[in-house]
Amino acid sequence: MPADRPTDASGVFRVCMVCTGNICRSPMAEVVLRRLAFDAGLADRIAVSSAGTGEWHVGEKADPRTVSSLEKSGYDGADHRARQFDPGWFDDLDLVIVLDRSHERVVRAWATTDSDRSKIRLLSSFDPDSGPLIDVPDPYYSTDALFDEVLQIITRACIALFAQLEPALRHTPASFTALYTDTDSKV
Repeated sequence: MPADRPTDASGVFRVCMVCTGNICRSPMAEVVLRRLAFDAGLADRIAVSSAGTGEWHVGEKADPRTVSSLEKSGYDGADHRARQFDPGWFDDLDLVIVLDRSHERVVRAWATTDSDRSKIRLLSSFDPDSGPLIDVPDPYYSTDALFDEVLQIITRACIALFAQLEPALRHTPASFTALYTDTDSKV
């Protein structure tokens, strides 16, 4: 991201997780990243949301299998309501995390500036141990077991993402700008 990108005056770093319908993967990622920030005492420094590329599930709760997987791991996703990503949000976001390359293509097509495009990252790109995994698998048409596996993949990647964000979150808002002096960096 450009070093001269304006930072939210409140010092809050804003992240939006994006998948297809916003009922499986992106709600998981939202809940996990939010919890990591809370557990680190930084919940007031980061705002985590999620959305889908499509409108099919707008207003619906997360898939019951998503909620169940989250609950089994000690998370609460019961209050989630699906929504569709709005390209107008780019100005208010610092980072847009997509869960697979199809989401990346759609969100990049919505991005109208280089600044907007520089905010888009694949979640798996943060996990150095992801190996050849690029796309977080979509569990929607699969079994409960795949939901649990997907949550593990998302958790590992969110931990790696948070490890990159945490030092800046612990400092002044100006430190966010320092994260973006290299447009090829992962964050």
